[in-house]
Amino acid sequence: MEEGELVAERYRLETVIGRGAMGVVWLARDERLDREVAVKQLFLDESPNKAIASATTEAATQRAMREGRIAARLKHPNAIAVHDVLEHGGKPCLIMEYLRSESLDTALIARGCLPPREVASIGVQIAAALAEAHAASIVHRDVKPENVLITDDGTAKITDFGVSRAAGIGTVTTTGILAGTPAYLAPEVAGGGKAGPKSDVFSLGATLYAAIEGLPPFGIDDNPIALLQRVAHNEIAPPERAGELTALLCWLLRRNPDERPSMITARDALAAAADDRPFPVPPTRNLTRLMAGPPSQPSVPPVHPEPPPPRRTSLRLAMLGLAAVGLMAAGVVVGTVLTSTSSTDASTQPPTTTSRTSTTAPPLDLNSTCVAQYDVLNSWQDGYQVQVTVRNDGNRDLSGWSVRWAMPDGQQIRELWNGTFKQDNTDVTVNGADWNVTVAAGAETTFGFNVNATNDDRSVPSVTCQQS
Repeated sequence: MEEGELVAERYRLETVIGRGAMGVVWLARDERLDREVAVKQLFLDESPNKAIASATTEAATQRAMREGRIAARLKHPNAIAVHDVLEHGGKPCLIMEYLRSESLDTALIARGCLPPREVASIGVQIAAALAEAHAASIVHRDVKPENVLITDDGTAKITDFGVSRAAGIGTVTTTGILAGTPAYLAPEVAGGGKAGPKSDVFSLGATLYAAIEGLPPFGIDDNPIALLQRVAHNEIAPPERAGELTALLCWLLRRNPDERPSMITARDALAAAADDRPFPVPPTRNLTRLMAGPPSQPSVPPVHPEPPPPRRTSLRLAMLGLAAVGLMAAGVVVGTVLTSTSSTDASTQPPTTTSRTSTTAPPLDLNSTCVAQYDVLNSWQDGYQVQVTVRNDGNRDLSGWSVRWAMPDGQQIRELWNGTFKQDNTDVTVNGADWNVTVAAGAETTFGFNVNATNDDRSVPSVTCQQS
C-alpha cells in the first residue's frame, strides 16, 4: 500500500498512522462519504515454508474477513466502529472509525503512570464496551494499552476487536509457534487454553494495572519464554500505587477464571471507584492468596510479598521492552514451554473453587509460639491445592519452624512452594525456606502445594507446628 493509493475504489490513503505486529494503519479519506477513516491492512499468520503458506493464506484471509464481520456487529460509544471489511492486494483490510486520540501506552510513555481515579474512569468506559461485546458473544482477545484510545476530553475507546485472532497473534500458529507479546494475556490463554470473556476481564485488569503501576503485572523481560512462564504461573507483583483500587485490580487478576468478576460487574465496580463510591469486593487476607493459583512447574514459585519484588522505574524502557518481546521465538512450541507435567496437571484442568476449610492445632512444644492453619483452596478431579499459614503468636521471633501432618492414603504432594518437604508414606513434614524460616512476633508466612489424589478424600488433617 502506498500514499495516494485508492482502496476499493473509495478509500484514498493519506499517511501511515500506526504499525505493529498485526498490521499497518493508514489515515484515509472515504471519497464517497467525504469523511476520515482508518484503514488497517492485516498481516496474516503466514509460515516461512512456502508450501504451508500457499495452503494456509486463503484460510487465513477468510478467517480475518470473518473476524472483521463479527467485529462490525458491535456498536458501542466506547468501541471503535468497523465500517467495512474487504480484501486489497491479497490481504484483508478493516475500514474503521478514525478517532483523533492517543493510545494509552503512548500516554504512559509520556506521563509514566496515571492516578487511580483517572484509570478507573478509563476502565469503566472500556469495560462497558467489552460487556456489550460479551453480550453479543464477541471476545476481544487482545485488551492492552496499545488498543485503548483516549481523546483530549477523556473519552476512551477500545479498538481491534478480534484482530489478534484474525492475524494469528496470541494464538498457536500453523507452525506450532506462539506469536505475540504475552504481557497482558490471561494465564489460561498463555497455557494454550481458549480465550473467553473472563480472559478479557484479566487482560483489562492487567491493562489498568500497567496504567497505575507504570509497567505490566508480569514485568518485562528480554527473554520471551521467561515472560511467558511468568504469565502461565501468574507471577504478579502486588500493586503498590493503586490505593483503594488494589482489591478490585486483584479481583480482576485472579488466576482462576471462575473467581474473576463478569465484565458487567467489573464495569459497575470501576464506575463506583471512579465516583469514589464503595463497591463490595470479595475479601482476602493477603494479596498472595488473592492472586495465587496452582503453578505449572515446581521450579517456579508464585510471587510472595516477602521479600518485596524489585520494581523498574523506566517507563520508556518498559514499553520498548514490550515492543521487543514478540513471541516469534523460532521453534518454541507452547506445549514445550508450559507443559512439563502430565495431562492431569491442574494448569490444564482449571480447578473448581471449593469452600475453604481450616484447622488450627496446638504446637508440640507448649512453649512454642508456632501455630499452623491448613486451608483447602481449590479442588479438581485428580487433585487439589492447599495453603498452610504459619503464624507466630508469641512475643519473640520464631527462628525456625516445621509443620507436620498425615496425608490420606493414595495422595502425594506434587509441588510445593515457599518451603521444603519430606513425605514418608502418609507422614509429611514441611520446613521453612531460607527466606521465610524466621517469622517475626505477631507475623505470619505461608507455603502451599498441589496434591495428586487417586480418591475423593479432601478432608483437612490435624496439623502440628513446632520450632525447628
